[in-house]
Amino acid sequence: MEHVTDGPGNPVPPRPFWGSTAPRPVDPAAQVNDYDGFAEAYAAETENSFINAYLTRPAILALAGDVAGRRILDAGCGSGPLTAALRERGAAVTGIDASAGMLALARKRLGADADLHVADLNAPLPFADGAFDDVIASLVLHYLQDWGPALAEMRRVLRPGGRLIASVNHPFVDYALQDPRPDYHATTSYTDLWTFNGQSFPMTFWRRPLHAMTDAFTAAGLRLAVISEPQPDPAARELFPDDFHAFSTKISFLFFVAEVPPSPASSDG
Repeated sequence: MEHVTDGPGNPVPPRPFWGSTAPRPVDPAAQVNDYDGFAEAYAAETENSFINAYLTRPAILALAGDVAGRRILDAGCGSGPLTAALRERGAAVTGIDASAGMLALARKRLGADADLHVADLNAPLPFADGAFDDVIASLVLHYLQDWGPALAEMRRVLRPGGRLIASVNHPFVDYALQDPRPDYHATTSYTDLWTFNGQSFPMTFWRRPLHAMTDAFTAAGLRLAVISEPQPDPAARELFPDDFHAFSTKISFLFFVAEVPPSPASSDG
């Protein structure tokens, strides 16, 4: 699932250090994120936005590299822009999302034969062990209170030597903007209000310290290969000069590549 940015629908932007509003306290009654309620407006907003089209999506694709012929699970695929980009690069892509509304939009984009499934990352995934070469989780894990079950399932469906490529809100940003600041070492929740066409939707996120993130990958049997804080696509310099400068000089998102250890047979050559 991708991020919204400020634009025609004026949804609340993610929390960079230069943001003007702190995350709000969580209302327990509003902790179910209503993706279906804003699916179409959300998809339109993120299609060509600076953050999505010129920062997070290009960064994921750069980390993935040559994906021709690879079997990829796009976990939290939303309306499918990243799925489409991976397919254009020759990958065989399966998309999953918790929102049926988002997947309906993805099917319109990708075609009736697209391999798309409604799936909850807190539950077992409907795939065989070792079914994929890569799992991509772009701006998804920060919606989960507990990374353990999701990472364990991602690890299970990856083949030996496979990769998990993930991006999340940067924990330092989320910590710095909360007032009062939470216990940095605890996993805590906060909400933002995303507004589309005059209707506001509370969105709950979970902030955890960096060491909890890296520990979660290790606990799932994954080996961290890359921790990255990527720069925007240079093509955005002329299109979004203010955003380009801001995101080129300040903290925004954190990216990981975590690998499944190769099988003993393959490591023996």
